[in-house]
Amino acid sequence: MQFVLTALDGTDKNAQERRMKIRPIHLEKMNELKENGNFLFGGAILDDNENMIGSVVAFEFPGWDDIEAYLEAEPYVSGGVWKKIDIKPFRMAKL
Repeated sequence: MQFVLTALDGTDKNAQERRMKIRPIHLEKMNELKENGNFLFGGAILDDNENMIGSVVAFEFPGWDDIEAYLEAEPYVSGGVWKKIDIKPFRMAKL
């Protein structure tokens, strides 16, 4: 089952610093998910000044329990980077 995650960072004065501190660990986790076939695509949401303010990621997991387990281990969640998270079922177009 495919899912798309949209997550917005906090807006406090330390939000960008918190993201940059945790980012290498987050990217390491994404690489693990890519190797396992769970990561389809993703990237940062930017503001008008090209500052990272959130993320969009598409995943492939067997079901909801699996994506919830991923969220429990996601560094941006445990590190307080992502403050508003939305996950929806998704179907990537086959072109």
